[in-house]
Amino acid sequence: MSGFVGILVSDPWLQSQFTQVELRGLQSKYSSAKDASGKVTLAALPPVMVKLKAIHEILSQDEIKDILSEESSDVDQEIDFESFLRAYLNLQARATAKGSGSKKSTTSFRSTSFLKATTTTLRHTISESEKSSYVTHINNFLKDDPFLSKYLPIDPSTNALFDLAKDGVLLCKLINVAVPGTIDERAINTKQVLNPWERNENHTLCLNSAKAIGCTVVNIGTQDLVEARPHLVVGLISQIIKIQLLADINLKKTPELVELVEDSKDVEELISLAPEKVLLKWMNFHLKKAGYKKTVTNFSSDLKDGEAYAHLLNALAPEHGTTTTLETKDPTERANLILQQADKLECQRYVTPQDIVEGSPNLNLAFVAQIFQHRNGLTTDNTKSSFAEMMTDDVETSREERCFRLWINSLGVDSYVNNLFEDVRTGWVLLEVLDKISPGSVNWKLATKPPIQMPFRKVENCNQVISLGKELNFSLVNVAGNDIVQGNKKLILAFLWQLMRFSMLQLLKNLRFHSQGKEITDADILNWANNKVKKSGRSSQMESFKDKSLSNGTFFLELLSAVEPRVVNWSLVTKGETDEDMKSNATYIISVARKLGCAIFLLPEDIMEVNQKMILTLTASIMYWSLQRKGCYSEPTSPVAPTDGDAESADLSNLSIEEAS
Repeated sequence: MSGFVGILVSDPWLQSQFTQVELRGLQSKYSSAKDASGKVTLAALPPVMVKLKAIHEILSQDEIKDILSEESSDVDQEIDFESFLRAYLNLQARATAKGSGSKKSTTSFRSTSFLKATTTTLRHTISESEKSSYVTHINNFLKDDPFLSKYLPIDPSTNALFDLAKDGVLLCKLINVAVPGTIDERAINTKQVLNPWERNENHTLCLNSAKAIGCTVVNIGTQDLVEARPHLVVGLISQIIKIQLLADINLKKTPELVELVEDSKDVEELISLAPEKVLLKWMNFHLKKAGYKKTVTNFSSDLKDGEAYAHLLNALAPEHGTTTTLETKDPTERANLILQQADKLECQRYVTPQDIVEGSPNLNLAFVAQIFQHRNGLTTDNTKSSFAEMMTDDVETSREERCFRLWINSLGVDSYVNNLFEDVRTGWVLLEVLDKISPGSVNWKLATKPPIQMPFRKVENCNQVISLGKELNFSLVNVAGNDIVQGNKKLILAFLWQLMRFSMLQLLKNLRFHSQGKEITDADILNWANNKVKKSGRSSQMESFKDKSLSNGTFFLELLSAVEPRVVNWSLVTKGETDEDMKSNATYIISVARKLGCAIFLLPEDIMEVNQKMILTLTASIMYWSLQRKGCYSEPTSPVAPTDGDAESADLSNLSIEEAS
């Protein structure tokens, strides 16, 4: 049989936004825009884009020209194919919003330049103060790392941070500082000199692990990190450090926070708040007790005069209290006194006096979080602790909540989910996810965006969610929108699992050719995995996604080795006979899969306990990566690319989709 090689894009996220049919069509349109010298310029895009589906008859050529000019005024600038694809997504989002009359923001498309040329990156600036603060953090937390210690401390006045970030080791290690155990460091390539493949693997591992701890990396590709683009590197480091500093600002880690509320209803509200909001609530709790009349609503303008900081530190550490700080009239001098007072609590300085005066939101947030960690001033109120205990989920529910929450946040929707069960109750987040995985399915004219005052509007949103789920053939017998509004955890998890599974199967479907319209099933994924391992000469097989023999990790290590022989270091693998060995293998499996390019959100315990849902997502993710990477599919007739009419098919009954060996 002859093989057909699909169109591959270097950025995995960008690749996932298109089917092979769409990529071939867009590549043809891109080629049609080339001038006599074979180049495509910014000026040539409007007449091509205006004819494309989803843009045609919604945006005029002049409107397209205006939108594209937001990225660059240089109409003669050369545009590569990936920049063309990003521009198309940007315009598609604008057209969708305009066509539906939606007020839904398209910031997620506009915030990152679609132009990839070096000249455009110069438009992005970074805060030298933030960079310096993050460098200090890195020097402090990684100074004893066996591999990085020889490169530290980094001089914040130079570009050494970006040079060190280019091989990916620093960012991977920083993720493990933020959330220990996220990356199995045995999977990090740490040779003195890495080849391009090894460097790319580290960055792929970094980005997929960053998603798995809650970072938003939708518009960052491995090439951006290889080139160490300053604004993207600093932005990613900022997110990682923020996750580390805010990790304990929740009721589970700091049950004393229950002192901030009066009753169980308030506890529910507290649980639903983002860590930043909890931090503000904590700050205002102490400020009110200290007699401070103002309410702090942000980490920027409300902190510029230093008064809130002065009152807070006096309240938390009366033994170091002073009236001098408030009596000082000069803002910069007052800020300097605030830092001196914080030093007595051994708080790390994330801010300079200038940062406080200028109201740097990121650095003020980091500084307040440091104060919280060193002296939160809260006590355990036994009369209220029962409120927090009432809100605790069982282990399995908690793990599933984590998985679905991180998955939603990885999709690049506008909303950010902090507490799954609370944040989905308005229906809006679920509509955003549905629109992402089934574009155009949501009727935004019938949707209401939060904050929503009228309860029936929430029900309307959730009714549309259920209606769309039924259209996608989800199992929703006797399920109504009000079940989501009421926060029925069991039904919410069941709906989200079907949503995630649908998205996963759609990604696989988009890689298919000639299936005669057949859908991919769980059995197809199971058979593909077993066949892949068998053809590699290994003996492991799995009977189902709940096969208890999977707990030792051997099958998945053999599957990963089958799709990429060089990726598993067998000298690090155990037989998985003890709990410790099983966990070692499971941790290694997850990091190796992420290193290849699998975006997965399961935990080692999910493999050890053979969680059927998570095992399916892991297998499907490996299958998707393998088929996408090869881009080669067996063709029953000829190597000619399929036409648009039959391109959405590939016979997966009996697994006739095969990768070229």
